[in-house]
Amino acid sequence: MEPVYIIGSYSTRFGRYPERSFRDLTREAVMGALEDADLSSGDTVESIAFGNVLMDYFGQHSTRGHFCLVPLEEEGVLRPRLPIVNLEAGCATGSIALQAAIKDVRSGESSVAMAVAVEKTYRPDIPNEQNLEMFRAGENAFDPDETLEEYRRLAKLAEVEMEFGPGRTMFMDTYAVQAAYHMKRHGTTRRQLAIAAAKNHNHGALNPLAQYRFSMTPEQVLEDREVVYPLTRSMCAPVGDGAAAMIVCSEQVFGRLPSHVRDRGVRVAASVLRSGIYRKPDETSLVRDAGDRAYKLAGVEPAEVDVAEVHDATAFGEIYNAEMLRFCEPGSGGKFIESGATSLGGKLPVNTSGGLISKGHPIAASGLSMTHEIMVQLRGEAGERQVEGARIGLVENGGGIMGLEEAACVVTLLSGQ
Repeated sequence: MEPVYIIGSYSTRFGRYPERSFRDLTREAVMGALEDADLSSGDTVESIAFGNVLMDYFGQHSTRGHFCLVPLEEEGVLRPRLPIVNLEAGCATGSIALQAAIKDVRSGESSVAMAVAVEKTYRPDIPNEQNLEMFRAGENAFDPDETLEEYRRLAKLAEVEMEFGPGRTMFMDTYAVQAAYHMKRHGTTRRQLAIAAAKNHNHGALNPLAQYRFSMTPEQVLEDREVVYPLTRSMCAPVGDGAAAMIVCSEQVFGRLPSHVRDRGVRVAASVLRSGIYRKPDETSLVRDAGDRAYKLAGVEPAEVDVAEVHDATAFGEIYNAEMLRFCEPGSGGKFIESGATSLGGKLPVNTSGGLISKGHPIAASGLSMTHEIMVQLRGEAGERQVEGARIGLVENGGGIMGLEEAACVVTLLSGQ
């Protein structure tokens, strides 16, 4: 495949910003990525893949990216009449936007492309139940009972109660049942979930871009308010806003860049998208499929990965995805995290950013922010959370609900210089 490099990367700090608009957040991300790539203007950017999920709920439908980016075109920051593609894939939106930009460059359609993703999920102006409705966008609206029945069957196997209804999100309910089944099937403990969560809060305390910047102990995680068994609030990603952007270029363009830009460039070793199916409880998920394909394309073994960001909308996500990505054996994810292997200084540091439960999870922006963390690590610019000698980084980002797995998953492998 045609080599592609990421030369500019930026993420806003995630948080609750009711005073900031989609345009404000988009501007910060775009300007930050241009500055990071040492581009005085965005005139060299030839196309943009724009990701967003929830802007409809704020009144802007359809051509979201066009209206977020047009002020930057009018000001001359971006070239006018720039091709903009709007993308949406639940929580995997940011990674799919990056993949679209990569494909644009690999195809030769563009020499330099940008991926931008922005989200606002915090709305203090409406009742909480109405706010929760936004998060149902990734569910099966055509046949909701199909999903409910899948989880009722799984809950029965896990010997837990399964509830759906007003004032809750199906995502947290489904994550909870998956965790409970894993506990029943493999002996994973609630304390291991708490260890994963505490570890990521401790990582997030070192990340200036994290929404939550405080340390926690496993005991504090377990003592926090229960959301739905076995998950406490500290095990779950918060509501928040944010944006991120990346600039990718062809090998030909990369070779002409100043040495200080090339020195910070990171090569895209693989970017693989897979879609979910209605699988059986003990079948491996689409994460395994996407990961295996990414490893093959990159010519990399799982043991060669130095640092990873995986989708942990809840603490169980890290445990399960560590298994699916072959970092440990199936069923042993809880013990793997408990051993300290995924902590800073461990065998394979995972979610050095703090993960989604500490860094934050503004849906569309999450995947690009996860990739930004890997960029920072491979550049050796992560400060206190730096993984020494990091050369190969992995990002796993899933979105939507398709029965017992996500509707979409992207696994991206990046290689430092």
